[in-house]
Amino acid sequence: MSNARDRIRNFCIIAHIDHGKSTLSDRLLEATGTIAQREMAEQVLDRMDLEREKGITIKAKAVRMLYDSQDGQQYELNLIDTPGHVDFAYEVSHALSACEGALLVVDATQGIEAQTLANLYLALEHDLDIIPVVNKIDLPSANPDGVAGEIEDLLGVPAETIMRVSAKDGTGVDQLLEAIITQIRPPVGDPERPLRALVFDSHYDSYKGVIAYVRVLEGQCTGLTPLMIMSNSRRIETLEIGVFSPDMRPVEQLSAGNVGYVATGLKNVRDCRVGDTITGVQRPAEEPLAGFDPPKPMVFAGLYPVENDDYVALRDALEKLQLNDASLVYEPESSVALNMGFRCGFLGLLHMEIVQERLEREYELDLIATAPSVEYEVALTNGTTIRVDNPADLPDMAQIAEIREPWMHISLFTPTDYIGPLMELATGRRGVFEKMEYLDTRRVMLSFEIPLSEILVNFHDQLKSLSRGYASMDYRFLGHRAGDLVKMSILVNEEVVDALSVIVHRESAYDKGSLLVRRLKEVIPPHLFPVPIQAAVGGRVIARATVKGVRKDVLAKCYGGDITRKRKLLERQKEGRRRLKRIGKIELPQEAFMTVLRLND
Repeated sequence: MSNARDRIRNFCIIAHIDHGKSTLSDRLLEATGTIAQREMAEQVLDRMDLEREKGITIKAKAVRMLYDSQDGQQYELNLIDTPGHVDFAYEVSHALSACEGALLVVDATQGIEAQTLANLYLALEHDLDIIPVVNKIDLPSANPDGVAGEIEDLLGVPAETIMRVSAKDGTGVDQLLEAIITQIRPPVGDPERPLRALVFDSHYDSYKGVIAYVRVLEGQCTGLTPLMIMSNSRRIETLEIGVFSPDMRPVEQLSAGNVGYVATGLKNVRDCRVGDTITGVQRPAEEPLAGFDPPKPMVFAGLYPVENDDYVALRDALEKLQLNDASLVYEPESSVALNMGFRCGFLGLLHMEIVQERLEREYELDLIATAPSVEYEVALTNGTTIRVDNPADLPDMAQIAEIREPWMHISLFTPTDYIGPLMELATGRRGVFEKMEYLDTRRVMLSFEIPLSEILVNFHDQLKSLSRGYASMDYRFLGHRAGDLVKMSILVNEEVVDALSVIVHRESAYDKGSLLVRRLKEVIPPHLFPVPIQAAVGGRVIARATVKGVRKDVLAKCYGGDITRKRKLLERQKEGRRRLKRIGKIELPQEAFMTVLRLND
C-alpha cells in the first residue's frame, strides 16, 4: 500500500488573477493525456460562462492525471485548481489543506502581486512544498530574469533554478511535471486507521444530491461504508464514490492520500460544508480535522425584482443558487420604495457581483440591488449588543451606547511612481497608515488599517485608475472597532426611503448628505408638483434640494379680459398641486439607488 501512496502527488496552483493559472492547468491535462486533443477547450476546468468571460476561477476544481515519468513509473497527480480572488480565500485555505505542494505561478510581465503573496503566505502556513514558476515567457514584454530575481528575494530560491514556462505554447511543461514528482512529497496517512476525509468543496447534483469533493487523509472508504459528517453527526448513505478525470468517474474505493468525491444524497449543501470531516459510522474517528469554521458574510445588500410579480421567481432562484453556494445567505425583507425582496449576505464585492449576474442570466430576472453595507455591532444602553447589517434596522440613537464597525488590514502593491496618490486615496477613506516596504527598487507595499465600509465601493476602481492599472490590493479582516457613526436618512417628498439610508461617520455626514441630495435631484424625474429631497441625521435636516414641478400654462387660453379670471385659474392650479403633493406617489428610478454607490467618487 505504501508503494502506491509513494506514487501520488497532491498539489494546487496559486496565483494572482490573470497570471495564467487556468491555462497552465489546460497544458498539464494535455501533456498527461487526461483530455484528448479533440476534446480540448480553453480553460477546461472553468466550466461557468462567467469564469471564462471574467478570466477568473470562482469555484475550486479537482482533476486526477496519470503521468508516465522518465523514471519508468506511473504517477497519480491530483491537481486542485483554486480561486485566486481574495473573496474566496476561505475555499483556497481548505484546498491547500488537501495538498502537500503548490505551484506558485507569477506572470513574467507583471511580477509578484497582492493575491500571489497572500496565497503564498497561506501555503507556507500549511507547510506546503513550493515550486515557483515564471509564466508567459513567450510575451514580448516578458522579463523572466527580473521576476525570477523577485521570487529569489521572497523565497530564497536561486533565480537560475526557477522554472520558466509558457502555458500558452507549452514551453517547459514537461520539465514542470518532472519537478512536481521530485520536489513535492508524497502523502502520508495510515489506511488502517478510522476514516478521516476533508471536504474541500461541494456542489449539488439533482440526481445524486450533494457531491462532496474530498481528500482522504486517513483510512479508506468504499461504496458500501455508511458515512457520517462530524460537525453535525449527519449520517449519509453513500450513493457513489469516484475520482475526477476531469469528469466524475466511479471507483471502488478511496484510500489515504487519494482525492475524489462522495455522492452523499443530501439535499442541502449546508449539511456538508467546506472544511467538514467525513468519517465512518461503524469506526468513527475520535476527532475531526482542524480548521472547520463556516464562512462569514462580510457584505450585505438588498436584491429586489424590478417587476413585483417576479418575487417568487427570485426566491426560487436564490434557493437553487444556494444549493451550489453555501456561503450565500438571504432572508426576505420589504421596502416602502421597492416592495418585496431579499437581504443577502456575500463574502465580498466580487461574490456579490457574481451572484447578481448569475441570477440575471441563468434565471432571466431583472433585479435592483441596493447599496452594499457591512455588519455593525451596536451596543445598546441596556447592556445588550445586537448586529445590524441594514441601516434601516438601526435602533433610535437615544438607545445606542456605541456603534462598532468592521476594520480591515489592506496591503497595496504599487510601482514607486504612484505612492503619493495611493497614500492620499487610503487616508482620504479614514485609512490609518501602518508601514511601507520596498519589494525591489521599483515596487513597494503600503499597509493600512481601514474601515471595510470605506473600501466597499469604488475603492478598487480608483486604485486601478490612479496607478494606471499597475497597483493591486489584498485585504483581511481585523475586527470590530467603535467609531463616531450616525444613521443618515433620506426623505423624498417628506417620506423616509429606507433603501437609501446609510450609516456614515459624523465628520463626513454633511458632505455626503449634500452630495447625495444633489445627485438625487439630477436623477429623480420632475413631477406635477415640487419634490423636496432631504438628508437628515436624527431629527435634524442637514441638506436639502428640490426637484421643481412641471407647470402647465393654464393662462394660455386667456386672451386679455379681467385679471380676476386669471387669478382664479392660478389659485385653482395651486390648490391642485397642493393636493397632488399630499397624495402623489414618487417613482424612484434604479439610478436613484445607484447614487449611494457613487458617494465616494
